[in-house]
Amino acid sequence: MKLDGKIALITGAASGIGRAAAMVFAGEGARVAAVDIDGPGARTTVDDIRAQGGSAVAIEADVSLARDAEAMVAAALEAFGGLDVLFNNAGIFRHGTVIDTPETEWDRVFAVNLKGIFLVSKYALPRMIEGGGGVVINTASTAGIKPNVNQAAYDACKAGVVMLTRQMALDYAASNSRVKCLVPGLVDTAQSRGAMAALNDARRAEEMWQRITGPLGRVGAAHELARAALFLASADASYMTGACLILDGGLTAG
Repeated sequence: MKLDGKIALITGAASGIGRAAAMVFAGEGARVAAVDIDGPGARTTVDDIRAQGGSAVAIEADVSLARDAEAMVAAALEAFGGLDVLFNNAGIFRHGTVIDTPETEWDRVFAVNLKGIFLVSKYALPRMIEGGGGVVINTASTAGIKPNVNQAAYDACKAGVVMLTRQMALDYAASNSRVKCLVPGLVDTAQSRGAMAALNDARRAEEMWQRITGPLGRVGAAHELARAALFLASADASYMTGACLILDGGLTAG
């Protein structure tokens, strides 16, 4: 029970890595605030946690809105009385070069993937510090350290997540709060498959899928990333802050 007695807020908890992490954290003793813009999906995650004997609440919110960020933290505090772990996992993906990406789409990708981390952390960290400190985990991507073609907005904002993680780690180390970055490669989720389908070119999608599987020759599974997030959240990673944990099948090794 690596998170016994801990309270965790997880964004993007309706599906993929966020849902897997919510299930794993709850199974390890955490009380979980499962947040997602997809309210029904978040409630399904909570129902599944409760069915396994865990404790969780669902919160429907958009991480890109300050009022929602403040409200989700307040809801978690009201439900459980504190906050120990924040997993900033919500994210979206869009294809596009600098030339062909509409400004509105660029802004939305940054609003969710980078500004969302800023906003939720802005409201969560003070509460964590009041409780003696905690752990913040931000989901970046290998795209933030090794760019891919046709992903201008996504790659740029994920690079920002890596640097924001390091910066936050410096600011809050004295407050007994550790900030880490989870860096996945290609993970088999509905969002990943949707991103490939959005290419509207089956051959190109398959070529891209194969190119970014890494030396292990397969994509990652959401539960593998969830176990890594558990490590980052637990006392096993108590001497780790400002660092990135890369899980990419070896993609960035060469």
